Amino acid sequence: MRKNSLSQIELAQRWSVSQRTLERWRSVGWGPTFHKMGGRVIYMIKDVEAYEAQTAMRSTSEPCQSMAAGGQS
Repeated sequence: MRKNSLSQIELAQRWSVSQRTLERWRSVGWGPTFHKMGGRVIYMIKDVEAYEAQTAMRSTSEPCQSMAAGGQS
């Protein structure tokens, strides 16, 4: 059975960032859509993959759409 969600710990490991970074991103509206269930933060794999695709860039001169648009479109 394929898992369809990631915990904050798992996403932090996937992206090699700290959990605190993910917490800060959530507070300012950056990063993928998340769900809070009973105090736990859950990221759906489909939302993470969509966010990864959205932030893909071909040039360093392109503005990052996710950050410029406040995180999500």
